[in-house]
Amino acid sequence: MTGALEAAALAAAAFGLVAAAVVLVSVRRLMPALAVLLDFLIAAGLLRLAGGPGWDAIATAAAVVAVRKLVTAGLRASRPHRP
Repeated sequence: MTGALEAAALAAAAFGLVAAAVVLVSVRRLMPALAVLLDFLIAAGLLRLAGGPGWDAIATAAAVVAVRKLVTAGLRASRPHRP
């Protein structure tokens, strides 16, 4: 992996932590903040895959995507139903 891709992946993960904290403070709910964090972690994982895909990196990215799908399903299920 090149140095630029490594720095970009690290920056994406760091920005994700900051963005998730901002969402958590402003909305005061964990699930939306977790969803934002996972979006940034997916971006960081894809940047890492661009540098040199290995099975470990592919498995990690797939796991993050799977967790993101579960969080999205949880957010949809927790919405109040409107008549």
